[in-house]
Amino acid sequence: MGFLTWYLMMLDVRPIITKSVSAGLIYGAADLTAQSVSKGASESLHPIRTLRMAMFGLLLLGPAQHVWFNFLGRILPKRDMVTTFKKLIVGQIFYGPSCTAIFFTYNAFLQGESGGEIALRLRRDLLPTLTGGLMYWPVCDFFTYKIVPVHLQPLINSAFSFMWTIYLTYMASLEKASKA
Repeated sequence: MGFLTWYLMMLDVRPIITKSVSAGLIYGAADLTAQSVSKGASESLHPIRTLRMAMFGLLLLGPAQHVWFNFLGRILPKRDMVTTFKKLIVGQIFYGPSCTAIFFTYNAFLQGESGGEIALRLRRDLLPTLTGGLMYWPVCDFFTYKIVPVHLQPLINSAFSFMWTIYLTYMASLEKASKA
């Protein structure tokens, strides 16, 4: 049995765990890539940061993707153009902003930021990040909703997340926000 056959079987047998582990591995790899690209020659990698990102994928994003894509597949089961655009718009309004806000909150909390500091970070970083996402995610979502079967959509979404997560982990690693 090849890896792909095994993976597809695991999606049937243990869908949430399989999607969660996939998201965790992709988020961890994306963070390592982001650190490698942005670090100076004398800087070392931050394994705790990578673990934090991998745990976000494993514990929060993987299960959220499972629920979200199955939900959309049930309420909007077709893959015609109109339905695809409906899914895309609903995702841009609800799923993307909530996942991004949860990501920033989770990351800042685990870095020891206070509630007030987290609120300042969200005020500073959330809107620019969501605006950046409008340049990236609609194309990814269109492909995902139009072509990919529902049971594989979280994997494809996580694959697209690899590039996005490099940007997202960069934004999350910015200094604490201060009152302006």
